[in-house]
Amino acid sequence: MFSILLIATSVLTGIRVSEERHTREHQQQQAEETFLAQPDRHPHRMVHYGHYAFRVPTPLATVDPGVDAVTGQSIFLEGHHQNTAMFAEERAGASAGGLGSLTPAKVYQLLMPLLLIAIGHGVIVRERESSTLVPVLSQGISGSRLYLGKWVALGGAAVLSLVPLVIASFWAVMKGEALAVSLGLMASYAIYLLVWVSLIVLVSIVTKSRGVALGVLVLCWLSTNMVIPRIAVASATAVHPAPGKIETELRMLADVRKLGDGHNIADPAFDQFRAKILAQYDVDDIADLPVNFRGLVAEKNEIDLTDLMNKYAEEKMSVELSQSKHMQAFGWLSPVVANAAASQSLAGTGLTTHHRFLRETEALRFSFVEGLNKAHIDKLSYTDDINRNKDAAASLKARISADNWNVLRQFKFAPAASAERWQGAAQPLIMMLVWFFGLTLAGLVLAQRIKP
Repeated sequence: MFSILLIATSVLTGIRVSEERHTREHQQQQAEETFLAQPDRHPHRMVHYGHYAFRVPTPLATVDPGVDAVTGQSIFLEGHHQNTAMFAEERAGASAGGLGSLTPAKVYQLLMPLLLIAIGHGVIVRERESSTLVPVLSQGISGSRLYLGKWVALGGAAVLSLVPLVIASFWAVMKGEALAVSLGLMASYAIYLLVWVSLIVLVSIVTKSRGVALGVLVLCWLSTNMVIPRIAVASATAVHPAPGKIETELRMLADVRKLGDGHNIADPAFDQFRAKILAQYDVDDIADLPVNFRGLVAEKNEIDLTDLMNKYAEEKMSVELSQSKHMQAFGWLSPVVANAAASQSLAGTGLTTHHRFLRETEALRFSFVEGLNKAHIDKLSYTDDINRNKDAAASLKARISADNWNVLRQFKFAPAASAERWQGAAQPLIMMLVWFFGLTLAGLVLAQRIKP
């Protein structure tokens, strides 16, 4: 049943991710074509017309979709605003602890340990209950050898369960994923399952009955896989509280007002800027400037506004990153927390990937808005600009050629480099290795003291 579940989950997740990848690539291409196909317009109209950017899932999202389902997949890019990512599939299900949809990662992290517990909790204590331990030990079999034999048997079952993961990982390599990253992902799940193997055999050594062993192991599973991760989330938000959305928007709005209204060149906030530009070109009136002063104001306001918005965005991402690191530290108490962090980092579906998407799309937004502002400055005269609402002829005269829309550059979001993903997974992998060697060593030590 678990084999069928793993295979079905892997296939269905692979199909869904492939469809999402194809859809987002098509939507990105369509958004770019739609932007470039716009007719002659006033350049600032195109600033507000905006553009869409889509995040394409990585090949290893087939195994672990990570935060993609709860952070959104696309962003609408426009002048004067930094919009949030949209179309999160399971934002409402985030409070369910990530169980909104079953993925191979969740099966391995949450359900596979239960299978190992069910089939392995009595590997040694069963020998004691059935009175076969005395004959085994009397034949010269040492406790350590007995432990290793039982460990290898249960470990073999755990490794065998990784076959669907191996297939999915090599499928990702065929789709362009780095081999080193795929091997790392397989290794992280292998270590995680072997941690449970070591724990199960250890508990089977120290308990006197299978019922007690099963109860202790189920309690361990509930603690490490359910309770501690929830405590990690709650403590992270308590230790690193994030300002509320309304509070942040009110603070930001107050700062934005100080920058002036970029649509109003008479705003007092631009008085010094006007004097500087007039002195630079040695003229007395903005109508005498060789460039469009309205475009210059729009450019300056966008630069200042972008700096301000980036400041708030970086503050928010810094808090989110601190929360993530705080939760990751609970990997010392729960191997599933460590495995989840390593898995998302290696798969390229973690929080840092989402943050990189936000930064890259913001760079794209600022790039094409500034390109349109440059066209506003150089390609449209100030006189035609201020008279654009007089009549239909004046409105047509205030438009520039659609050839200027080529300031939009092609956007394609790519996964982080292998070295960067390995670096992010290093600490969680170390945590799991400490768990593995600690439990295995404890089992070997206790095995030497096995008594009938």
